Amino acid sequence: MVVGELTEEVDVLIIGGGPGGYVAAIRAAQLGKQVTLVDKAEVGGVCLNRGCIPSKALISAAEHYEAASHSLFPGIATTATLDFAQVQTWKQSVVNKMTGGVKTLLKGNKVNVVQGEVFFVKPDEVRVMTEVEGHNYHFEDCIIATGSRPIELKTIPFSARVLSSTEALSLQEVPDSLIVIGGGYIGIELGQTYAKFGTKVTIIEGTDSILPTFEAQLSRLVLRNLKKYNVDIYTNALAQSVKETADDVTLTFTVSGEEKTVKAQYVLVTVGRRPNTDELGLETIGIQMADKGLIAVDERCKTNLDHIYAIGDIVPGPALAHKASYEGKVAAEVIAGRNSVVDYRCVPAVVFSDPEIAVVGLAEEEAKQTYGEVVVGRFPYAANGRATALNADAGYVKLIADKKSGLLVGAQVIGREASNLIAELGLAIELSATLEDVALTIHAHPTLGEMVMEASEVALGLPIHVLGK
Repeated sequence: MVVGELTEEVDVLIIGGGPGGYVAAIRAAQLGKQVTLVDKAEVGGVCLNRGCIPSKALISAAEHYEAASHSLFPGIATTATLDFAQVQTWKQSVVNKMTGGVKTLLKGNKVNVVQGEVFFVKPDEVRVMTEVEGHNYHFEDCIIATGSRPIELKTIPFSARVLSSTEALSLQEVPDSLIVIGGGYIGIELGQTYAKFGTKVTIIEGTDSILPTFEAQLSRLVLRNLKKYNVDIYTNALAQSVKETADDVTLTFTVSGEEKTVKAQYVLVTVGRRPNTDELGLETIGIQMADKGLIAVDERCKTNLDHIYAIGDIVPGPALAHKASYEGKVAAEVIAGRNSVVDYRCVPAVVFSDPEIAVVGLAEEEAKQTYGEVVVGRFPYAANGRATALNADAGYVKLIADKKSGLLVGAQVIGREASNLIAELGLAIELSATLEDVALTIHAHPTLGEMVMEASEVALGLPIHVLGK
Protein backbone atom coordinates (compact mmCIF):
# COMPACT_ATOMS: atom_id res chain seq x y z
CA MET A 1 0.00 0.00 0.00
CA VAL A 2 1.22 3.53 -0.81
CA VAL A 3 0.40 6.36 1.60
CA GLY A 4 0.23 9.68 -0.24
CA GLU A 5 2.67 9.62 -3.14
CA LEU A 6 6.09 8.95 -1.65
CA THR A 7 5.75 6.69 1.41
CA GLU A 8 5.51 2.93 0.95
CA GLU A 9 4.35 0.56 3.67
CA VAL A 10 6.38 -2.62 4.32
CA ASP A 11 6.26 -5.30 6.98
CA VAL A 12 10.03 -5.70 7.38
CA LEU A 13 12.67 -3.28 6.14
CA ILE A 14 16.22 -4.64 6.04
CA ILE A 15 19.11 -2.22 5.66
CA GLY A 16 22.16 -3.92 4.18
CA GLY A 17 22.41 -6.82 1.74
CA GLY A 18 25.42 -8.71 3.12
CA PRO A 19 25.41 -12.20 4.66
CA GLY A 20 23.40 -10.90 7.61
CA GLY A 21 20.89 -8.81 5.68
CA TYR A 22 20.09 -11.07 2.75
CA VAL A 23 19.78 -14.15 5.00
CA ALA A 24 17.43 -12.23 7.30
CA ALA A 25 15.40 -11.13 4.27
CA ILE A 26 15.01 -14.68 2.97
CA ARG A 27 14.07 -16.10 6.39
CA ALA A 28 11.54 -13.31 7.08
CA ALA A 29 9.97 -13.86 3.66
CA GLN A 30 9.80 -17.62 4.30
CA LEU A 31 7.88 -16.84 7.48
CA GLY A 32 5.24 -14.83 5.64
CA LYS A 33 6.53 -11.28 5.89
CA GLN A 34 6.54 -8.68 3.12
CA VAL A 35 10.21 -7.73 2.94
CA THR A 36 12.10 -4.84 1.37
CA LEU A 37 15.90 -4.97 1.40
CA VAL A 38 17.90 -1.79 0.78
CA ASP A 39 21.64 -1.62 0.10
CA LYS A 40 23.68 1.27 -1.26
CA ALA A 41 25.92 -1.10 -3.23
CA GLU A 42 25.67 -4.72 -4.36
CA VAL A 43 23.80 -7.58 -2.74
CA GLY A 44 26.18 -9.93 -1.00
CA GLY A 45 27.88 -7.11 0.87
CA VAL A 46 31.59 -6.94 1.57
CA CYS A 47 31.85 -10.70 2.11
CA LEU A 48 30.77 -11.81 -1.34
CA ASN A 49 32.07 -8.82 -3.28
CA ARG A 50 35.18 -7.50 -1.56
CA GLY A 51 36.06 -9.89 1.28
CA CYS A 52 35.47 -13.56 2.09
CA ILE A 53 34.82 -14.93 -1.39
CA PRO A 54 37.35 -13.01 -3.53
CA SER A 55 40.08 -13.46 -0.91
CA LYS A 56 39.53 -17.21 -0.75
CA ALA A 57 39.56 -17.35 -4.55
CA LEU A 58 42.98 -15.67 -4.59
CA ILE A 59 44.21 -17.91 -1.77
CA SER A 60 43.16 -20.95 -3.80
CA ALA A 61 44.90 -19.60 -6.91
CA ALA A 62 48.08 -18.94 -4.91
CA GLU A 63 48.06 -22.50 -3.58
CA HIS A 64 47.73 -23.89 -7.10
CA TYR A 65 50.50 -21.64 -8.37
CA GLU A 66 52.73 -22.73 -5.51
CA ALA A 67 52.04 -26.40 -6.23
CA ALA A 68 52.72 -25.90 -9.93
CA SER A 69 55.90 -23.92 -9.29
CA HIS A 70 57.46 -25.86 -6.42
CA SER A 71 56.20 -29.42 -6.19
CA LEU A 72 55.82 -30.69 -2.66
CA PHE A 73 55.98 -34.30 -3.81
CA PRO A 74 59.19 -36.22 -4.47
CA GLY A 75 59.70 -37.24 -8.07
CA ILE A 76 57.39 -34.63 -9.58
CA ALA A 77 58.99 -31.78 -11.51
CA THR A 78 56.92 -28.69 -12.27
CA THR A 79 57.04 -25.46 -14.21
CA ALA A 80 54.46 -22.69 -14.09
CA THR A 81 53.70 -19.31 -15.60
CA LEU A 82 51.41 -16.74 -14.02
CA ASP A 83 48.90 -14.49 -15.80
CA PHE A 84 47.60 -12.57 -12.80
CA ALA A 85 45.12 -10.53 -14.81
CA GLN A 86 43.49 -13.79 -15.90
CA VAL A 87 43.48 -14.96 -12.27
CA GLN A 88 41.65 -11.76 -11.36
CA THR A 89 39.13 -12.33 -14.16
CA TRP A 90 38.46 -15.82 -12.80
CA LYS A 91 38.17 -14.46 -9.26
CA GLN A 92 35.55 -11.98 -10.45
CA SER A 93 33.63 -14.77 -12.17
CA VAL A 94 33.46 -16.55 -8.81
CA VAL A 95 32.12 -13.37 -7.19
CA ASN A 96 29.58 -12.87 -9.99
CA LYS A 97 28.35 -16.45 -9.66
CA MET A 98 27.83 -16.11 -5.91
CA THR A 99 26.14 -12.70 -6.04
CA GLY A 100 23.99 -13.86 -8.95
CA GLY A 101 22.88 -16.77 -6.81
CA VAL A 102 21.89 -14.41 -3.99
CA LYS A 103 19.87 -12.24 -6.40
CA THR A 104 18.04 -15.34 -7.62
CA LEU A 105 17.26 -16.43 -4.06
CA LEU A 106 15.94 -13.00 -3.11
CA LYS A 107 13.76 -12.85 -6.23
CA GLY A 108 12.54 -16.39 -5.67
CA ASN A 109 11.50 -15.49 -2.12
CA LYS A 110 9.73 -12.34 -3.37
CA VAL A 111 12.03 -9.93 -1.55
CA ASN A 112 11.85 -6.40 -2.95
CA VAL A 113 15.44 -5.19 -3.47
CA VAL A 114 16.15 -1.45 -3.61
CA GLN A 115 19.50 0.24 -4.19
CA GLY A 116 20.07 3.48 -2.32
CA GLU A 117 21.36 5.16 0.83
CA VAL A 118 19.18 5.00 3.95
CA PHE A 119 18.58 7.65 6.61
CA PHE A 120 16.14 7.34 9.52
CA VAL A 121 13.64 10.21 9.62
CA LYS A 122 11.37 8.68 12.27
CA PRO A 123 11.55 5.59 14.52
CA ASP A 124 9.34 3.79 11.99
CA GLU A 125 10.31 5.47 8.73
CA VAL A 126 13.39 5.87 6.54
CA ARG A 127 14.30 7.96 3.53
CA VAL A 128 16.05 6.09 0.73
CA MET A 129 18.05 8.23 -1.66
CA THR A 130 19.05 7.03 -5.11
CA GLU A 131 21.03 8.98 -7.68
CA VAL A 132 17.87 10.54 -9.10
CA GLU A 133 15.21 10.58 -6.38
CA GLY A 134 14.21 9.96 -2.78
CA HIS A 135 11.58 7.59 -1.46
CA ASN A 136 10.20 7.00 2.04
CA TYR A 137 9.43 3.61 3.57
CA HIS A 138 7.26 3.14 6.64
CA PHE A 139 7.93 -0.19 8.36
CA GLU A 140 6.50 -2.37 11.11
CA ASP A 141 9.93 -3.87 11.90
CA CYS A 142 13.46 -3.08 10.75
CA ILE A 143 16.74 -5.04 10.78
CA ILE A 144 19.92 -2.98 10.48
CA ALA A 145 22.72 -5.00 8.87
CA THR A 146 25.04 -2.38 7.41
CA GLY A 147 28.34 -4.17 8.07
CA SER A 148 31.73 -2.54 8.44
CA ARG A 149 34.57 -0.91 6.50
CA PRO A 150 38.37 -0.96 6.84
CA ILE A 151 39.84 1.36 9.47
CA GLU A 152 41.95 4.14 7.97
CA LEU A 153 44.98 5.32 9.94
CA LYS A 154 45.07 9.08 10.37
CA THR A 155 48.82 9.24 9.80
CA ILE A 156 48.73 6.78 6.90
CA PRO A 157 45.61 7.59 4.85
CA PHE A 158 44.50 5.45 1.94
CA SER A 159 45.89 6.52 -1.44
CA ALA A 160 47.19 5.12 -4.70
CA ARG A 161 50.00 3.39 -2.81
CA VAL A 162 48.31 2.82 0.57
CA LEU A 163 45.61 0.19 0.15
CA SER A 164 42.77 -1.33 2.11
CA SER A 165 41.91 -5.00 1.66
CA THR A 166 39.42 -3.98 -1.04
CA GLU A 167 42.10 -2.55 -3.34
CA ALA A 168 44.59 -5.31 -2.47
CA LEU A 169 42.12 -7.89 -3.75
CA SER A 170 41.76 -6.07 -7.08
CA LEU A 171 45.39 -5.51 -8.13
CA GLN A 172 45.90 -6.44 -11.77
CA GLU A 173 49.57 -7.30 -11.36
CA VAL A 174 51.44 -9.10 -8.62
CA PRO A 175 53.42 -6.40 -6.78
CA ASP A 176 57.16 -6.80 -6.47
CA SER A 177 56.92 -5.85 -2.79
CA LEU A 178 54.22 -5.24 -0.20
CA ILE A 179 54.18 -3.93 3.36
CA VAL A 180 51.29 -5.19 5.50
CA ILE A 181 50.39 -3.11 8.56
CA GLY A 182 48.56 -5.48 10.91
CA GLY A 183 49.30 -9.14 11.57
CA GLY A 184 45.72 -10.23 12.24
CA TYR A 185 43.84 -12.72 10.10
CA ILE A 186 43.24 -10.39 7.14
CA GLY A 187 46.86 -9.24 7.01
CA ILE A 188 48.20 -12.78 7.33
CA GLU A 189 45.85 -14.24 4.71
CA LEU A 190 46.58 -11.57 2.11
CA GLY A 191 50.27 -11.24 2.96
CA GLN A 192 50.83 -14.98 2.69
CA THR A 193 48.84 -15.14 -0.55
CA TYR A 194 50.95 -12.51 -2.29
CA ALA A 195 54.13 -14.07 -0.89
CA LYS A 196 53.16 -17.30 -2.65
CA PHE A 197 52.71 -15.36 -5.87
CA GLY A 198 56.28 -14.09 -5.49
CA THR A 199 55.87 -10.74 -3.72
CA LYS A 200 58.45 -9.68 -1.15
CA VAL A 201 56.23 -9.16 1.92
CA THR A 202 56.95 -7.30 5.17
CA ILE A 203 54.47 -7.53 8.05
CA ILE A 204 54.29 -4.88 10.78
CA GLU A 205 52.37 -6.01 13.91
CA GLY A 206 51.81 -3.88 17.01
CA THR A 207 51.57 -6.74 19.53
CA ASP A 208 54.21 -9.32 20.41
CA SER A 209 52.98 -11.94 17.92
CA ILE A 210 51.06 -12.35 14.69
CA LEU A 211 47.44 -13.53 15.01
CA PRO A 212 47.36 -12.17 18.57
CA THR A 213 43.80 -13.32 19.30
CA PHE A 214 44.82 -16.98 18.90
CA GLU A 215 46.93 -19.16 21.18
CA ALA A 216 50.67 -18.83 20.57
CA GLN A 217 51.02 -22.50 19.62
CA LEU A 218 48.61 -21.99 16.74
CA SER A 219 50.36 -18.95 15.30
CA ARG A 220 53.79 -20.57 15.57
CA LEU A 221 53.28 -22.92 12.62
CA VAL A 222 51.97 -20.06 10.46
CA LEU A 223 54.99 -17.98 11.44
CA ARG A 224 57.29 -20.79 10.35
CA ASN A 225 55.65 -20.97 6.93
CA LEU A 226 55.76 -17.20 6.48
CA LYS A 227 59.51 -17.29 7.00
CA LYS A 228 59.70 -20.06 4.39
CA TYR A 229 58.33 -17.53 1.90
CA ASN A 230 60.96 -14.99 2.95
CA VAL A 231 58.41 -12.77 4.73
CA ASP A 232 59.95 -10.23 7.12
CA ILE A 233 57.97 -9.84 10.34
CA TYR A 234 58.32 -7.07 12.89
CA THR A 235 56.34 -7.44 16.13
CA ASN A 236 55.88 -4.80 18.84
CA ALA A 237 56.13 -2.41 15.91
CA LEU A 238 54.14 0.79 15.38
CA ALA A 239 53.65 2.37 11.95
CA GLN A 240 54.35 6.10 11.99
CA SER A 241 54.16 7.65 8.52
CA VAL A 242 54.61 7.07 4.80
CA LYS A 243 56.36 8.91 2.01
CA GLU A 244 55.01 8.20 -1.46
CA THR A 245 56.40 8.55 -4.95
CA ALA A 246 54.82 7.65 -8.27
CA ASP A 247 56.38 4.18 -8.11
CA ASP A 248 56.76 3.20 -4.44
CA VAL A 249 56.11 4.08 -0.82
CA THR A 250 58.42 4.18 2.21
CA LEU A 251 57.02 3.35 5.62
CA THR A 252 58.58 4.69 8.80
CA PHE A 253 57.87 2.60 11.90
CA THR A 254 59.31 1.99 15.36
CA VAL A 255 60.27 -1.27 17.06
CA SER A 256 60.69 -0.91 20.83
CA GLY A 257 61.38 2.78 20.31
CA GLU A 258 63.93 2.30 17.52
CA GLU A 259 62.99 3.96 14.23
CA LYS A 260 63.17 1.92 11.03
CA THR A 261 62.11 2.33 7.40
CA VAL A 262 61.11 -0.09 4.67
CA LYS A 263 60.25 0.59 1.02
CA ALA A 264 57.74 -1.30 -1.12
CA GLN A 265 55.49 -0.94 -4.13
CA TYR A 266 52.38 -0.82 -1.91
CA VAL A 267 51.35 -0.62 1.74
CA LEU A 268 48.31 -2.65 2.83
CA VAL A 269 46.59 -1.47 6.02
CA THR A 270 44.70 -4.21 7.91
CA VAL A 271 44.28 -2.89 11.44
CA GLY A 272 40.62 -3.71 11.89
CA ARG A 273 37.20 -2.65 10.67
CA ARG A 274 34.80 0.12 11.69
CA PRO A 275 31.01 -0.45 11.97
CA ASN A 276 28.88 1.38 9.42
CA THR A 277 26.57 3.10 11.88
CA ASP A 278 27.64 6.73 11.52
CA GLU A 279 25.57 7.83 8.51
CA LEU A 280 22.16 6.31 9.22
CA GLY A 281 20.71 9.00 11.49
CA LEU A 282 20.50 6.62 14.43
CA GLU A 283 20.92 9.51 16.85
CA THR A 284 17.72 11.10 15.52
CA ILE A 285 15.62 8.13 16.65
CA GLY A 286 17.42 7.45 19.94
CA ILE A 287 19.10 4.12 19.21
CA GLN A 288 21.28 3.12 22.17
CA MET A 289 24.92 2.62 21.21
CA ALA A 290 27.63 0.42 22.76
CA ASP A 291 31.38 1.03 22.51
CA LYS A 292 33.25 1.92 19.31
CA GLY A 293 30.21 2.74 17.21
CA LEU A 294 28.47 -0.58 17.82
CA ILE A 295 24.73 -0.87 18.49
CA ALA A 296 23.60 -2.35 21.81
CA VAL A 297 21.26 -5.35 21.40
CA ASP A 298 19.73 -8.05 23.59
CA GLU A 299 19.70 -11.83 23.13
CA ARG A 300 16.97 -11.47 20.51
CA CYS A 301 18.99 -8.97 18.44
CA LYS A 302 16.64 -6.16 19.54
CA THR A 303 17.82 -2.62 20.10
CA ASN A 304 16.30 -0.40 22.78
CA LEU A 305 13.52 0.32 20.25
CA ASP A 306 11.31 -2.75 20.34
CA HIS A 307 10.71 -2.93 16.58
CA ILE A 308 14.30 -2.26 15.41
CA TYR A 309 16.95 -5.01 15.35
CA ALA A 310 20.69 -4.96 14.58
CA ILE A 311 22.97 -7.79 13.46
CA GLY A 312 26.45 -8.55 12.18
CA ASP A 313 29.51 -6.32 12.32
CA ILE A 314 27.55 -3.44 13.86
CA VAL A 315 26.83 -5.27 17.14
CA PRO A 316 29.25 -6.58 19.80
CA GLY A 317 31.08 -9.83 19.10
CA PRO A 318 33.39 -11.11 16.37
CA ALA A 319 32.93 -9.59 12.91
CA LEU A 320 32.27 -12.86 11.10
CA ALA A 321 29.96 -13.47 8.16
CA HIS A 322 28.52 -16.67 9.61
CA LYS A 323 27.74 -14.92 12.89
CA ALA A 324 25.86 -12.24 10.95
CA SER A 325 23.86 -14.86 9.02
CA TYR A 326 22.99 -16.65 12.25
CA GLU A 327 21.84 -13.40 13.88
CA GLY A 328 19.83 -12.57 10.76
CA LYS A 329 17.84 -15.78 11.10
CA VAL A 330 17.23 -15.13 14.82
CA ALA A 331 16.04 -11.56 14.21
CA ALA A 332 13.71 -12.60 11.39
CA GLU A 333 12.24 -15.41 13.48
CA VAL A 334 11.65 -13.09 16.45
CA ILE A 335 9.84 -10.66 14.15
CA ALA A 336 7.68 -13.55 12.93
CA GLY A 337 6.71 -14.39 16.51
CA ARG A 338 9.05 -17.28 17.17
CA ASN A 339 10.86 -17.68 20.50
CA SER A 340 14.40 -17.46 19.10
CA VAL A 341 17.48 -16.21 20.95
CA VAL A 342 21.18 -16.09 20.10
CA ASP A 343 23.61 -18.58 21.58
CA TYR A 344 27.26 -17.83 20.83
CA ARG A 345 28.71 -20.94 22.45
CA CYS A 346 29.66 -22.49 19.12
CA VAL A 347 30.74 -19.67 16.80
CA PRO A 348 33.77 -21.00 14.89
CA ALA A 349 36.62 -18.78 13.74
CA VAL A 350 38.84 -19.68 10.81
CA VAL A 351 42.05 -18.23 9.42
CA PHE A 352 42.76 -19.31 5.84
CA SER A 353 46.49 -19.14 6.41
CA ASP A 354 49.00 -21.83 5.57
CA PRO A 355 48.41 -23.99 7.50
CA GLU A 356 44.77 -23.20 8.20
CA ILE A 357 43.63 -22.41 11.74
CA ALA A 358 40.14 -23.13 13.06
CA VAL A 359 38.79 -22.84 16.60
CA VAL A 360 35.41 -23.21 18.28
CA GLY A 361 34.21 -23.00 21.87
CA LEU A 362 36.54 -22.11 24.72
CA ALA A 363 40.32 -21.81 24.58
CA GLU A 364 42.23 -23.79 27.20
CA GLU A 365 42.70 -20.88 29.61
CA GLU A 366 39.08 -19.79 29.22
CA ALA A 367 37.96 -23.34 29.98
CA LYS A 368 40.10 -23.43 33.14
CA GLN A 369 38.52 -20.18 34.33
CA THR A 370 35.03 -21.57 33.71
CA TYR A 371 35.37 -25.20 34.78
CA GLY A 372 38.45 -25.27 37.00
CA GLU A 373 40.11 -28.52 36.02
CA VAL A 374 40.15 -29.46 32.35
CA VAL A 375 41.57 -32.32 30.33
CA VAL A 376 43.24 -31.79 26.96
CA GLY A 377 43.72 -34.24 24.11
CA ARG A 378 46.08 -33.37 21.29
CA PHE A 379 46.71 -35.50 18.21
CA PRO A 380 49.32 -34.61 15.55
CA TYR A 381 48.74 -34.62 11.81
CA ALA A 382 52.10 -36.45 11.53
CA ALA A 383 50.51 -39.56 13.11
CA ASN A 384 47.57 -39.58 10.70
CA GLY A 385 47.82 -41.76 7.60
CA ARG A 386 45.77 -39.51 5.33
CA ALA A 387 47.73 -36.40 6.28
CA THR A 388 51.00 -38.20 5.67
CA ALA A 389 49.78 -39.46 2.28
CA LEU A 390 48.84 -35.88 1.39
CA ASN A 391 52.35 -34.78 2.36
CA ALA A 392 50.62 -32.36 4.75
CA ASP A 393 51.68 -33.63 8.16
CA ALA A 394 52.16 -30.26 9.92
CA GLY A 395 49.55 -29.43 12.55
CA TYR A 396 47.36 -30.98 15.21
CA VAL A 397 43.84 -31.37 16.57
CA LYS A 398 43.32 -30.24 20.17
CA LEU A 399 40.23 -30.96 22.27
CA ILE A 400 39.44 -29.33 25.62
CA ALA A 401 36.95 -30.87 28.05
CA ASP A 402 35.68 -30.42 31.58
CA LYS A 403 37.64 -32.98 33.60
CA LYS A 404 34.76 -33.84 35.91
CA SER A 405 32.05 -34.49 33.32
CA GLY A 406 34.09 -35.13 30.19
CA LEU A 407 31.97 -32.50 28.40
CA LEU A 408 33.69 -31.15 25.29
CA VAL A 409 33.90 -27.36 25.64
CA GLY A 410 36.52 -26.25 23.11
CA ALA A 411 38.48 -27.37 20.08
CA GLN A 412 41.34 -26.15 17.92
CA VAL A 413 42.64 -27.43 14.61
CA ILE A 414 45.69 -26.27 12.69
CA GLY A 415 46.61 -27.99 9.46
CA ARG A 416 45.20 -29.08 6.12
CA GLU A 417 41.39 -28.72 5.91
CA ALA A 418 41.12 -27.26 9.42
CA SER A 419 38.28 -25.06 8.16
CA ASN A 420 36.23 -28.16 7.35
CA LEU A 421 37.24 -30.31 10.33
CA ILE A 422 36.01 -27.67 12.80
CA ALA A 423 32.37 -28.21 11.77
CA GLU A 424 32.18 -31.64 13.41
CA LEU A 425 33.65 -30.22 16.59
CA GLY A 426 31.21 -27.33 16.65
CA LEU A 427 28.33 -29.77 16.32
CA ALA A 428 29.76 -31.92 19.13
CA ILE A 429 29.92 -28.93 21.47
CA GLU A 430 26.45 -27.76 20.39
CA LEU A 431 25.02 -31.20 21.24
CA SER A 432 26.89 -31.32 24.59
CA ALA A 433 28.90 -34.34 23.54
CA THR A 434 31.49 -35.82 25.88
CA LEU A 435 34.94 -37.06 25.02
CA GLU A 436 33.60 -40.59 25.22
CA ASP A 437 30.82 -39.76 22.73
CA VAL A 438 33.42 -38.54 20.24
CA ALA A 439 35.77 -41.46 20.86
CA LEU A 440 32.97 -44.01 20.33
CA THR A 441 31.92 -42.44 17.02
CA ILE A 442 33.43 -44.55 14.24
CA HIS A 443 35.39 -42.39 11.79
CA ALA A 444 36.26 -43.58 8.28
CA HIS A 445 39.84 -44.59 7.55
CA PRO A 446 42.02 -43.15 6.15
CA THR A 447 40.69 -39.61 6.68
CA LEU A 448 41.76 -36.42 8.37
CA GLY A 449 38.58 -36.64 10.43
CA GLU A 450 40.02 -39.61 12.34
CA MET A 451 42.19 -37.14 14.24
CA VAL A 452 39.11 -35.87 16.07
CA MET A 453 38.43 -39.36 17.40
CA GLU A 454 42.12 -39.92 18.15
CA ALA A 455 42.40 -36.63 20.07
CA SER A 456 39.43 -37.61 22.25
CA GLU A 457 41.13 -40.94 23.02
CA VAL A 458 44.30 -39.07 24.00
CA ALA A 459 42.25 -36.94 26.41
CA LEU A 460 40.68 -40.08 27.87
CA GLY A 461 44.14 -41.60 28.43
CA LEU A 462 43.54 -44.38 25.91
CA PRO A 463 45.45 -43.37 22.78
CA ILE A 464 46.03 -45.89 19.99
CA HIS A 465 48.25 -44.20 17.43
CA VAL A 466 50.46 -42.14 19.73
CA LEU A 467 52.19 -43.19 22.91
CA GLY A 468 50.47 -42.22 26.14
CA LYS A 469 52.20 -40.32 28.89
